[in-house]
Amino acid sequence: MATKSNAVGWREWMALPDLGIARIKAKVDTGARTSTLHAYYVRTYEEQGRLRVRFGVHPLQSRTDIERHCVADVLYQREVTDSGGHRELRVFISTRVVIGATAVPIEVTLTDRDTMRFRMLLGRTALRGRFLVDPLRSYAAGKPAIQN
Repeated sequence: MATKSNAVGWREWMALPDLGIARIKAKVDTGARTSTLHAYYVRTYEEQGRLRVRFGVHPLQSRTDIERHCVADVLYQREVTDSGGHRELRVFISTRVVIGATAVPIEVTLTDRDTMRFRMLLGRTALRGRFLVDPLRSYAAGKPAIQN
């Protein structure tokens, strides 16, 4: 259950430790159903009978010199409609997100967010029952306490 101790602002620093991302700025968006991570390339492949994905992340806005190359199992692929009404087939993965001292598994879609202000969007499905959103605050959870 979401409590005041799990309060987040409209934007937060978070970590994705399973992907080797120690810090990424995210917009907390209760209007978006799914969470989305910026990936400047996304390549699916099969390995030992399971579908996997290799993708590249620039975790800091306007910094293409910092890269993380990640690999994850594909949960599924589904068509997603973005806020501009464009439809796109996206890969979904599961990974842990660390916000403040809280680590939880979430589903994330991968797409190119290079032109967007935030490299990650934390949607309402990831927030539901876990975090209380205070839209008047920023970085309410503090820096992520990495938990392996």
